[in-house]
Amino acid sequence: MDNSFLKSSILQFKYYKELGEKTIEQIPETQLSFALNSEVNSINTIVKHLSGNMISRWSDFLHSDGEKDWRNRDDEFIDTIKTKQELINVWNKGWKVLFDTLENLSNDDLAKISYIRNEGHTVIEFINRQLCHYSYHIGQIVMIGKTICDKKWKTLSIPKGESEHFNALKFSKEKKPKNFLEKYF
Repeated sequence: MDNSFLKSSILQFKYYKELGEKTIEQIPETQLSFALNSEVNSINTIVKHLSGNMISRWSDFLHSDGEKDWRNRDDEFIDTIKTKQELINVWNKGWKVLFDTLENLSNDDLAKISYIRNEGHTVIEFINRQLCHYSYHIGQIVMIGKTICDKKWKTLSIPKGESEHFNALKFSKEKKPKNFLEKYF
């Protein structure tokens, strides 16, 4: 197997990281603790949870369970973050562990088994599980951001009403195999 799975996975993680960051940039610091109701997490708590999960899952993940005994998952859902800079620091700490780990994997590692709560996953399954988990939460961050910003929201994708123009531009180019995220990173 070539390195296309690892390369594609890293690009996808970078893409979702960027979506979260572009959302957080738009949110006033005073709104990072905003929650729609008691069952919905704020951006602060989602980021704290993502970071805690990333640090636990990706630290020494080929040799120890992804649910580390030192992790306090319940605390991740208590909003203790006070500033946007603190939020960004927490955010980056988790992503650093993830990228340091992924960028040091080899194709031979992909078939190895890694555990989360004693459930074995191939590294490919492990990566896919975490990619889905993180994109789910980043989608929540984006939705909260849209709710907070309302009409001031700066779209992260194709603006409404511009799909026809966007598609015309894409279809005017030569067809070739290419990961759509390569242009970003």
